[in-house]
Amino acid sequence: MNIGLIGLGKMGYQLALNMLDNDMDFIAYNRTQHKLDKIHKEGVIVAYTLEELVSKLSKPRVLWLMIPAGDPVDTMLKKLSSLLSTDDIIIDGGNSNYKDTLRRYDMLKTKKIHYVDVGTSGGVEGARNGACMMIGGEKETYHYLEPIFKNLCVTDGYEYMGSSGSGHYVKMVHNGVEYAILQAIGEGFEILDASPYDLDLENVAKVWDNGSIIESFLMKLTHRALCKDPDLEKLEGIINASGEGLWTLQEALDLGIPTPTIADALFVRYRSHQTNTYSARLIAALRNEFGGHAVKEK
Repeated sequence: MNIGLIGLGKMGYQLALNMLDNDMDFIAYNRTQHKLDKIHKEGVIVAYTLEELVSKLSKPRVLWLMIPAGDPVDTMLKKLSSLLSTDDIIIDGGNSNYKDTLRRYDMLKTKKIHYVDVGTSGGVEGARNGACMMIGGEKETYHYLEPIFKNLCVTDGYEYMGSSGSGHYVKMVHNGVEYAILQAIGEGFEILDASPYDLDLENVAKVWDNGSIIESFLMKLTHRALCKDPDLEKLEGIINASGEGLWTLQEALDLGIPTPTIADALFVRYRSHQTNTYSARLIAALRNEFGGHAVKEK
């Protein structure tokens, strides 16, 4: 099968290079031409309009969206639904709210178009070298698409979660957990920074990332961030909340499940727009490391 990849942002561009490395049959489309020109020079086949993209795909067509959640997805689906036909497949690989996914699934089902939600984790490095994917939708459609996921993910890094919305639901909670872990790392290093000892925090992160109980990808990125800027003096401690932490907290409230750690992490992000703490600067640096998220420098 061939794939139409729509969206060449931070994640989409790297996913396209991942597809290229795996000799996958795909065509890339992006709203702005300069990214298409750039990736075409790297060997990727591109289309400069949606109509051109759809016309070049074999049936059943597979369209993979890597675009921002919210209105951009609805706008794109409206355009695509007029170009596609029965049994074509649309994959939403972004961080959409699972409730929006359910609504979109029902809308596309009336047009006999399959809609698959793929929560994608691993940041830009994962998109480039092997991602983690949580997949929701019709099981038959998942099995049809599984070779794609196997190519793009690390070993054991993808799985079918369940019916429509489940992939984005699991990714939503994943990101809520991420908020809490980032907050714990930031707070711990703030204590170390304020301690009576003249600690080299870069070395602390290196040691913690080699054999400790909290060894992890995020600790590796902590070490990398501190290597670049040991005192984090170049950054302002402003941490943006992209939505998933709030959605996770809202879901917890709806279910009557207390999640104080995730709630506190979310509130700290809101507070970070008012203060400039060490922990906030470290979390901002970490988000830039794993996801390429923008940071505000002094």
